[in-house]
Amino acid sequence: MMKKYLVLEDGHVFVGESFGSHKDVYAEIVFNTGMTGYQETITDNSYKGQIVTFTYPIIGNYGINLEDSESDKPAAEAIIVHELARRIGNQRADMTLQEYADENDLPGISGIDTRELTEIIRNKGSMKAAILSEFDWEKVNSLFNKELDNTYVGNNNHGKSMDENKGKTVAVINFGIKDSIIAALQKRNIHVVLFPYEASYEEITSIKPSGILLSNGPGNPENYAVAIPTIQRLEAKYPLMGICLGHQLFALANGAKTYKMKYGHRGFNHAVNDFETNKSNFTSQNHGYAVDAISVTQTNLQITQKEINDGTVEGLKLINRPAFSVQYHPDACPGPHDAEYMFDRFINMMIRNERSLQNA
Repeated sequence: MMKKYLVLEDGHVFVGESFGSHKDVYAEIVFNTGMTGYQETITDNSYKGQIVTFTYPIIGNYGINLEDSESDKPAAEAIIVHELARRIGNQRADMTLQEYADENDLPGISGIDTRELTEIIRNKGSMKAAILSEFDWEKVNSLFNKELDNTYVGNNNHGKSMDENKGKTVAVINFGIKDSIIAALQKRNIHVVLFPYEASYEEITSIKPSGILLSNGPGNPENYAVAIPTIQRLEAKYPLMGICLGHQLFALANGAKTYKMKYGHRGFNHAVNDFETNKSNFTSQNHGYAVDAISVTQTNLQITQKEINDGTVEGLKLINRPAFSVQYHPDACPGPHDAEYMFDRFINMMIRNERSLQNA
């Protein structure tokens, strides 16, 4: 196996074995605490521009089933595992994780002490990192002087119809959407029409949607400022739901602020309290930014959900409009299905809004 060096911005150096693509990588390093779901994680566009460390000690034991991917290619820049499974025991598998990495130009390192690596990230926060075939401090230092940008760059499919469903039409603003979010709407007979986040208000409203969904995606929400005026106009007319990055943009559009977390939430064991149901749910999360709770008090927003362990804002709603958002991924791919009812809440909101318009 080819030797690879993992170099952290703080000076730590790890040596492991390369698998998949052998190209060098420079990106932000984060960790994911899920015991399973590595395929969904690797293909989740929210991981664009990031090196993902898996904390579970063995990864790849059930292989890769292409039907479970969240996009058509890897989104993560690279992956780090303690042990890479060489054999798989899953009749649905199309290939091993190593074969998938080989075919999709995905760099990986195995043989790393991921416990030590995760502890460093928890103590010092997410940071820049490089994966190199040859170790050279001069090269490393020149890399770390470069700024990182993991803003999503999608396609130019303006108003792309995703299905032939006959139910209500939802315009989905794409900041890096997961396939499972689209599927969660479609299985409720929602007709999904996809728009890039640069799309204009006029383009989006031309399809006469019943509601608007702001998708998940990678990076700093402030990098998507071009979409905020459109969000403000849309929420004034249509029921709206935001997910993950969409939640943060919903907050920004209504005067709240966001901040970069020390190491974020990435996994599917995050307990969230829903104040409106007075119930707690385990949720799937993947974000490095969060909404500033204090800033919400100066807006027309109301906090509806919080993470139980650290108090992070997990849900918002507008007091005077049918619009809300959640920080987690209610589609639960991977993860628990506790909060999937948020899609039903969105649909019920659209139904009530249409009734109120008919009765006006």
